[in-house]
This record gives sequence, structure tokens and C-alpha cells, in this order.
Amino acid sequence: MPSQNILEQKKQVVAELAEKIKQASSGVLVKYQGITVADDTALRTALRKAGVEYTVMKNTLTARACDIAGYGDLKEYLNGMTAIALSTDDPIAPAKILKEYADKLKTFEIKAGFVDGGVLDLQGVEALAATPSKEVLVAKMMGSLMSSLYGFAYVLQAKIDKENGADDAAEAPAEA
Repeated sequence: MPSQNILEQKKQVVAELAEKIKQASSGVLVKYQGITVADDTALRTALRKAGVEYTVMKNTLTARACDIAGYGDLKEYLNGMTAIALSTDDPIAPAKILKEYADKLKTFEIKAGFVDGGVLDLQGVEALAATPSKEVLVAKMMGSLMSSLYGFAYVLQAKIDKENGADDAAEAPAEA
């Protein structure tokens, strides 16, 4: 039986992970078996640049943390060599980066994830990864707003030009 000290350490680790999961806007579980050190280093670097925390932890500890955080449905995906990626800022970043690596590496697989309090299966995570980033969505919205304003300005300018054209025609002497 484990010592009381070890049990307390594990409880602390579970509590910390549960708090991180609660504060995360999204998270993704992956099977990282068979990934090389170079690929793992590149993956961790890309995740770090995007502000995503990537953790490898025992499935039993992760399962307890998921229960505490309210994502008990994720426990069914906790088998084999599992890692979890969590993001507090960009809910799309973990899914997008991990999907990119899963497409490149055949042994690296996305298992499941969560976003805004809901658990996602593999298809849900892939759909989330296909969503454009916040910056792209804002740019598209601004572009559509600007196009409406440009269209309105062109209509007003055409009206002004038409009225000026009618005035010019009235002032021009008639040729006989």
C-alpha cells in the first residue's frame, strides 16, 4: 500500500490538473504512442507558441481530475498512452495543432476533447480543428461589414452623379 505522503502528492497533482481543466476553454486527448523525440519536441514547441499546455499523466489521475472538473465522460477515452492538451485562451488551437500532427504521424491519434463544457468525440474535435481561427473569423466579419458600407457609398455616389448629370444636361445649350 502506498505511503500517506505519496497519496497526498497524487491528490495534489489531481487537484492541480482538475483546476487547469476547469479553467481551460478547450482540451484534447491524444494517443501519443510511437511518436519520435524530434516529432514530440516539435509538437510541444508548436503547442507552447500557441499558449497550449500539453501534459502526459497517468490515466487514473487524469480520470479523477476529469471527474472533479465535470468531464467524467472523457474517462472512456483514457486508455493506452494518453496526453492532454489544454488551452485557456484559444479554444481552437489545441485541436488545430494536434490534428495537423495526427495527419502527419500515423501512430499519433486524436481520441476526444472538450469545449465550453461539452465533451467531443473524434469527429467533434476534427470539426473544431476545421474552424477558422478567431482572427480569420473577425477579418471575414469586418470584410463583410466593409463591403456593405462600400456598396452603400457607391449607391449614394451614383445618386449624386445622376443628379449632377441631370443638372448639367439642363444647363447645356440645345444644339440645332
